[in-house]
Amino acid sequence: MADIKKIAEELVGLTVKEVQELATILKEEYGIEPAAAAVAVAAAPADGGNAAVAEQTEFDAILVSAGQAKLQIVKVVKEIIGLGLKEAKELVDAAPKAIKEKVSKAEAEQIKAQIEEAGGEVEIK
Repeated sequence: MADIKKIAEELVGLTVKEVQELATILKEEYGIEPAAAAVAVAAAPADGGNAAVAEQTEFDAILVSAGQAKLQIVKVVKEIIGLGLKEAKELVDAAPKAIKEKVSKAEAEQIKAQIEEAGGEVEIK
């Protein structure tokens, strides 16, 4: 059995010209359309590093500012996180501060929409 990790390291280290050559060989000799694989390898770091580029899956919703409607923002934060009124107020007063960390993009976008609808400003990182 081939050493998969070694193969992956070699693929990541290929130049654009080598990727094109590999694509031609895969297509002509094996009948494999390597378009997606070629794009993934070509997107690898240009410095020849072995770092893989991963898509971000966890996001932080950060309250940047409560704006003019601080009381409304406190209520929304209280509802989102399930904190008591005092704890929610302390979080809003500490802005910029993370409301929720390591959540899905959809949840972070939902939090942002709720806060912005109430008049606050949220950043997703």
